[in-house]
Amino acid sequence: MQQVIPNPTAHKLAQYYALTKPRVTQLAVFCAVIGMFLATPGAPGWRIVLAATAGIWLLAGAAFAVNCVLEQHIDARMARTRARPLPRGAITSKQALLFSALIGSVGAAVLYALVNPLTMWLTLATFVGYALIYTLLLKPATPQNIVIGGLAGAMPPALGWAAVANAVPVQAWVLVLIIFVWTPPHFWALALYRSKDYENSGLPMLPITHGPEFTRLHVLLYSFALFGTTLLPFAIRMSGFVYLISAVVLGLVFIGFAWKIYRNYSDALARSAFRFSILYLSLLFAALLLDHYLKA
Repeated sequence: MQQVIPNPTAHKLAQYYALTKPRVTQLAVFCAVIGMFLATPGAPGWRIVLAATAGIWLLAGAAFAVNCVLEQHIDARMARTRARPLPRGAITSKQALLFSALIGSVGAAVLYALVNPLTMWLTLATFVGYALIYTLLLKPATPQNIVIGGLAGAMPPALGWAAVANAVPVQAWVLVLIIFVWTPPHFWALALYRSKDYENSGLPMLPITHGPEFTRLHVLLYSFALFGTTLLPFAIRMSGFVYLISAVVLGLVFIGFAWKIYRNYSDALARSAFRFSILYLSLLFAALLLDHYLKA
């Protein structure tokens, strides 16, 4: 049997790619693209869509790379993250920062030159909010870190809307609000079944500072808040009945998971709820897009 010799260059590129937290970046960019299509009655220009997608993707990846540098000592203490490139020593901090600066600069240049300055400045503000304010100041300081810092992670629909419309109207902020309210129950489900990891990390996460029962209650309360928030697009006539029915059905399933977590907790259940929360957001925004074009 012929031995397969690893390609050192491909392996190194894979390590740099891992710094961008691809799965999280993909969800953020997906929400930004939805914002682009909702910003216009018809189809947005493909040049703008491609340029904005590339620019937002690059700047989001740059922010995650900085986050990896700043949290490498924390990542090294957690089973979920200790295999990342920096804790393993596959990439140095200097290399990661240079990589972040490179792709971040390219992303900003693409947005400024091929999209519009508003989108560039909003995306840069999101970069600073996540990579610096959230990571350095909020995350180690308060168990409400994910709530306060959630605004940076909720910004992609506004970035996409700005890319096409060169403005950020109230409809875009409603989408931001949905992600903002979705973030705490989504993340706390993860924190519950990874509580030992977060205890080792030294971060003041809610299950550690206030206990799992308190956290489970907040997952449930935020799920009810999320249900109400997702009805806003219909309330302001941004969407129609296709979205409304989808939001209600998805919201009831989300609340069902939260109720089970509150009443009959298990790590397996929290893990399933966390995975569903990602699918939930994708389906909710897809329903909003489908409704948008059915109304057109």
